[in-house]
Amino acid sequence: MKIGIIGGGGVGQTLGSGLIALGHQVTLGIRAPSAEELAKPRAQGKPLAEWVAATGGTVATMAEAAAGSDLVINATHGEASIAALSLAGPDTLAGKVLIDVANPLDFSKGFPPALSAEYSGHTSLAEQIQAAFPAARVVKAFNTIGAAIMTNPGLVKGEHDLFISGNDAAAKAVVTDLAHALGWKNVPDLGDLKGARAQETIVLVWLQLIGTTGGTLHNLHVARG
Repeated sequence: MKIGIIGGGGVGQTLGSGLIALGHQVTLGIRAPSAEELAKPRAQGKPLAEWVAATGGTVATMAEAAAGSDLVINATHGEASIAALSLAGPDTLAGKVLIDVANPLDFSKGFPPALSAEYSGHTSLAEQIQAAFPAARVVKAFNTIGAAIMTNPGLVKGEHDLFISGNDAAAKAVVTDLAHALGWKNVPDLGDLKGARAQETIVLVWLQLIGTTGGTLHNLHVARG
């Protein structure tokens, strides 16, 4: 499958590497993929030129990454996601599964952050993305864990979960299959995109645990009676 990832930071690079290892063709989409830009360090990631050399993936503009893909992943900063996806192009997103990995976090008062006011309450970033791009098939997934765990759930011992939500059952099935291929055993379905409100809140628990444990290799599990 051809996969376009919007965002070239650590999350995009990690997901891209894991998906390439499964045999997918991955293009990271950034604003200006010049040689100078590819040589710069990226947030929580390596210079993109190094990532390309190590993985065989490609880097292009956001619009090119989306247009040439069968499936799109939003791996941008949550507060900038809609603007970035607008650069990717509404027409190129139409009909495609769009996995929203982003979290709308406000770090203005330090760590731990809060959810951005614009994307909290009776809405979520994923719902707002769906409203902005109504022809896309938005699925919220991979946002409640650290980047390393996204493609290697075995880093966390024991049972733990990858939550998903979305309005399109077939799109959720595609994402669930992708998660299973990456090694995820438990993929609880939280229903339609209103479930993304819970997912974006869950990440606050994950972040709080960083402060109390000093590490990032943790996740949550739903135990049923």
